[in-house]
Amino acid sequence: MKATEVPSIDGAFLFEPTPYADERGFFCRTFDADVVRSVGLDPDGFAQDSVSRSVRGVLRGLHLRSGAGEAKLVRCSYGQVFDVVVDLRPDSPTYRNRAFFDLSGETQVTVYVPAGCAHGFQALTDTADVSYRIDRPHDPAEDVTIAFDDPELAIPWPLPVVSMSERDRKAPSLAEILRHREG
Repeated sequence: MKATEVPSIDGAFLFEPTPYADERGFFCRTFDADVVRSVGLDPDGFAQDSVSRSVRGVLRGLHLRSGAGEAKLVRCSYGQVFDVVVDLRPDSPTYRNRAFFDLSGETQVTVYVPAGCAHGFQALTDTADVSYRIDRPHDPAEDVTIAFDDPELAIPWPLPVVSMSERDRKAPSLAEILRHREG
């Protein structure tokens, strides 16, 4: 497994496993504490694992957490997704930058999303499972959602949206979120 920095998002990394394939299928390590530690992250700092299943066209996000934020490792374990990270840390050198990733069950690549960055994805296959390793227990009172179609972010979602949660559908713009943070 190798780790590479994501240049457009300060502190973000891609963890790329080396799958071993044969006639049975494949095997790969999707988490390696030594590799995580090698880029300055605490492998023991993750508190919760979660998984979501989506169908083609479903959009989830853009989500982040208030307070101390939430760092996470995100991987598409089955299917394929268009994954998005937006840096919303005002003191970051990559503030407001966006990064897009093609995550799939074929590659098992993991994205490390630093705390203070928004995250979302759209399922590109009939079934897409996304696994999350989160650095602190979820607290719904800290949930923040930003409109997926905010023109300021201009995210090039690849498919028409077929479904999303009510919370995501009614999410405010980035400008509204930033005004609320400052106010």
